[in-house]
Amino acid sequence: MKAVQVDAYGGPEVLVPVELPDPVPAAGEVVVRAEAVDTIFVETQIRGGWGDRFGIHPPYVPGGAAAGTVVAVGEGVDEGWLGRRALAAAGTLGTYAELVRVPLERLVAVPDGLGAAEAAALGHDGVTGAGIAAAARITAGTRVLVLGAAGGMGTLLVQFAVAAGAEVIGAARGAQKLALVRRLGAHRVVDYTQEGWTGQVGGPVDLLLDGVGGELGRAAFTLVRDGGRVSAHGAPSGGFAEPDAQEAERRGITVTGIREVQFGAEQVRRLAAFALGEAAAGRLRPVIARTFPLDRAADAHRAIEAREIPGKALLVP
Repeated sequence: MKAVQVDAYGGPEVLVPVELPDPVPAAGEVVVRAEAVDTIFVETQIRGGWGDRFGIHPPYVPGGAAAGTVVAVGEGVDEGWLGRRALAAAGTLGTYAELVRVPLERLVAVPDGLGAAEAAALGHDGVTGAGIAAAARITAGTRVLVLGAAGGMGTLLVQFAVAAGAEVIGAARGAQKLALVRRLGAHRVVDYTQEGWTGQVGGPVDLLLDGVGGELGRAAFTLVRDGGRVSAHGAPSGGFAEPDAQEAERRGITVTGIREVQFGAEQVRRLAAFALGEAAAGRLRPVIARTFPLDRAADAHRAIEAREIPGKALLVP
């Protein structure tokens, strides 16, 4: 099969097309012929040298989610899965490939009417976004600031918050991305590349959903009202935001981080099935900006790192 492999940490050029033996499913596994492969920003960071933080070391095939058709089943797996459209959900290893070996505990049926591209786009961000939204207990009237609102997960969080009846402020970069966030239902949009952007938010917020981190995340933290809540789950700007713990305690602000969105397999399947169901019903729309052939995974990573992609970039084997 065709795949993409990282032989050493480095820039996008280390993503090299290769041919590898076709995978054979072990007991409790299936093989999915991928039709669309998810990409997320953290994969660029792992490739660039963060692998040690995640226990991922070269050589490895990147990726964590893909959608397609089940073409083989292992011992103990219902043969009724053969030929079914399915999602290899978040946590599936080595999805930058034509064929993906998937543990049954990570396999989710794709509902009728939902395409493989949409399913793959929800394979990771749909899981994490649904989990964050549920944990945040967003209700009507909650004032929510979504930082990184035009990203793959940010676009979903905007939609979850709007659907809950919240007042949503979306912060992103550039007119194109801000227009997208507004189309998704945000009541106010703010360009966080502009000096003094925090003054354009319109006052304190009840909830900060921080998908960016770094200095931007720390600036956004100052906008959270006393007694408010923060989910600091993103690090595209170079590091997870780390609000001052004493300041948060003094102001009664509840802070959750990346650890709180690391879900077990059962939770992943449940959240993925929920996200796919919402999308199939037309209540959730993953934003797919570009697709790249599998052998051009390096180009996809370059575009992601250059912040050229509003929403999602997918690979197509």
